[in-house]
Amino acid sequence: MTVGEGKPVLAFLAEFDALPGLSQEAVPYRQKRDDSQYGHACGHHLFGVASTSAAISLATYMKLNNIPGTIKLYGCPAEEGGSAKAFMVRAGLFDGCDAVLHWHPGSNNSAGDRSTLARIAAKFRFHGKAAHAAGAPEQGRSALDAVELMNHATQLMREHTPEGTRIHHVITSGGEAPNVVPEFAEVYYYIRHPESQVVKELYQRLELCAQAGALGTETKLEINYQGGIAEIFPNNTLAQVTMRNLNLLNDLKYSEEQLQFALKLQETLPKPQPITQLQEVLDKSGTVGKGSTDVGDVSWVVPTTGFTTACWVPGTPAHSWQAVACGGTTIAKQGMNLATRVLAVSGLDLLTNEGLIQQAQLEHHRRLGERKYESLLKPDQKPPLNYRKAPSRGTPAEQ
Repeated sequence: MTVGEGKPVLAFLAEFDALPGLSQEAVPYRQKRDDSQYGHACGHHLFGVASTSAAISLATYMKLNNIPGTIKLYGCPAEEGGSAKAFMVRAGLFDGCDAVLHWHPGSNNSAGDRSTLARIAAKFRFHGKAAHAAGAPEQGRSALDAVELMNHATQLMREHTPEGTRIHHVITSGGEAPNVVPEFAEVYYYIRHPESQVVKELYQRLELCAQAGALGTETKLEINYQGGIAEIFPNNTLAQVTMRNLNLLNDLKYSEEQLQFALKLQETLPKPQPITQLQEVLDKSGTVGKGSTDVGDVSWVVPTTGFTTACWVPGTPAHSWQAVACGGTTIAKQGMNLATRVLAVSGLDLLTNEGLIQQAQLEHHRRLGERKYESLLKPDQKPPLNYRKAPSRGTPAEQ
């Protein structure tokens, strides 16, 4: 959606995505829904609605008051692994934008000059030979053994990685019967670090672990590179705008029924936090979040800032059934509505105070210095539209 014309050009991000295996009713105990396997465990159903509402509200106000400028609303799918914004940046969709605003549901209200972890994702597929596991094991070459060997090599590598590194995986295919030597197996890896360049170097070492797994088991290795996302490039000028408005507009109050829901849900959390954090605003300036987001790629080419509002019970981790449960409550809706107001008012501040955007752009250029944005996508890489799809046992790629 594009409304208005001329400068400045202000962009809002509206994500929508969900995560598998986290279907959940909006109740403070584990109860899966029968109609879906996916759940909004990172609050993207709230994210997209608030951003869209803010963009529409601000565009309407601009028209009524003859305020010059352009509003752009970007629908952003597949944040949870698809790296969609990295492809959007590569396609030049953010060219000409002067500033970008976004937000995210969380377990508290927070804003500030904050970064994230860069991330690379890849699926390592091993192709072996099937055989009777008891009658003719010498004729088989186990693809599952290759996965296990790769995983062991990666565990040993962990000790020799830089501070802040995160490596995690799931085995998405490992055979179908114990008495058949698995001819195909796949393991799906994420590797992260606060710096993109370090992630690239770590990924090369991860590939060596995969090669070791194939070499030691006499299997063939196929690598399905899913792409990567950069760390968020902070902008303190924009962060101060959203911080000020989050403090100014934060009017969250909770009923006895909402507080009882929160207390009941906290009984399921390993590290519950004070309920009072629902109404506080935390300053996250200078910190590095342990998650990753493809907003990072946008922030390297356009001054960008984001914030969180309290949509979950304090202490609730993202990507959990508890986050899904909270996301269907009035607690989440109140947080979403607060985010709408903060986005809209912050956008108005930027549109009506030309100096703010100029200051944000000067800060962006100063922080970049001699550095340039380098995508973690391969030059000819296409969006992984089927990255949730079950692995194929097709012919292995040429090595």
